[in-house]
Amino acid sequence: MDLLFFLLALLLLVASPVALTKSSSTVPAIFTFGDSIFDAGNNHFNKNCTAQADFPPYGSSFFHRPTGRFTNGRTVADFISEFVGLPLQKPFLELQYQILNVTSRKLPANGINFASAGSGLLFDTNNYMGVTPIQIQLQQFQTLVQQNHIDKSIIQESLFLLESGSNDIFNYFLPFLNHTLSPDAYVNSMLDQVNKTIDQIYKLGARRIAFFSLGPVGCVPARAMLPNAPTNKCFGKMNVMAKMYNTRLEDIVNIIPTKYPGVIAVFGAVYGITHRFQTYPARYGFSDVSNACCGNGTLGGLVQCGREGYNICNNPNEFLFWDFYHPTERTYHLMSKALWNGNKNQIRPFNLMALATNNITF
Repeated sequence: MDLLFFLLALLLLVASPVALTKSSSTVPAIFTFGDSIFDAGNNHFNKNCTAQADFPPYGSSFFHRPTGRFTNGRTVADFISEFVGLPLQKPFLELQYQILNVTSRKLPANGINFASAGSGLLFDTNNYMGVTPIQIQLQQFQTLVQQNHIDKSIIQESLFLLESGSNDIFNYFLPFLNHTLSPDAYVNSMLDQVNKTIDQIYKLGARRIAFFSLGPVGCVPARAMLPNAPTNKCFGKMNVMAKMYNTRLEDIVNIIPTKYPGVIAVFGAVYGITHRFQTYPARYGFSDVSNACCGNGTLGGLVQCGREGYNICNNPNEFLFWDFYHPTERTYHLMSKALWNGNKNQIRPFNLMALATNNITF
C-alpha cells in the first residue's frame, strides 16, 4: 500500500497564479528520497514489489503511458526539476538495470530518484509488499558515492528532496497491525530515522536539503478501507498524528544549520497548503476535494485506479485526488509552485528557488 499526497497553496495563489521564475539556478543535480509522492518508477523495476502503478490509466495526462508514477502525470520531484532547469531524474533501479544490461555505462549528471512508493521511515512499513525502505534508499546512494560514481563536489551543490512518513501513519491504524507504541512514541520512532537520515546524507556531502511535511493523511479516499474511519469527514486521529510529526520535524529542520555547519535546510509546510485547498476548493479550481478521480467504491477509495472495476472521472484537473492515496498532477503542480517560490506560510525559512539560486534571506 502506499500513500499519498500533498498539495499546496500559497496565499499568493489565492488571488493569482504564481509566476515561476527559473532564475540562474546553481543546482547541478537533484537527489530524491521518499515514497510515492516522489517515486518516478523504482517500484516498476523491482519485480518483487507489489505496490505498482505501471498500468493504465496512470501517466495518461502527461506521459500518455504508465511510467510507474502514482498519478496521472508528473510528481512534485518532476516539477521541481523542471523549475530548476534539469531533465527529469531517472529512478535508481532503472539506471541499475541499464548498467547491468550494458545499455548505459554511466550515471546521468542531473541526479537520481531513489524514492519507493509505499515505503516509510520505519523499516518494516509495507515491507511485505517488497517496497524499498528509506534505509535501503540511503544505502543505494551511499554505495554510489563510496564507489566514486558520484562526485562529492557535485553533491555539495545538489538539491536533496526528502519526504516520507505518510505510509507509517496510515499503517498505524490498520486493524491487522497491532502496534504496542502510543501515537507519541510511534511518531518519535519515525523522527529517530529522520535524524539518522540527516546525519547520513550530511556525511556523504549533502548541503542543500528540503524536507516536506506530511499532508493530511486522514483525508485520503483510502480511509474508506479502515473500519473506524469516517467517510463524511477526514479521519481526525490520523491527522492529529500527522500534525504531531510535522511540528517535530520542523523543530529538527530548524536546528540543522547549527548542528551541521554549512547545511542549508528548508521545511515545506505541505499540510497547511493542502488544508487550504480543501477549505477553499473553488478558489483553486477544484470541484471535488474528497473523492478519487480514478477508483471505485466509497470515496473511490476501495479499488485502486486501473484495477478491475475501476471508474475514472472526465475532469482530473478538477480533482484533488487522482487515486485512493495520491493527488492529481494538477494538485502536484500547484503544490510545487508553492514550494518553489512561495512565502513563509508555505515553505520556510525561504523557498526552493532561493535555495537553488543561493539567493537566501532569513
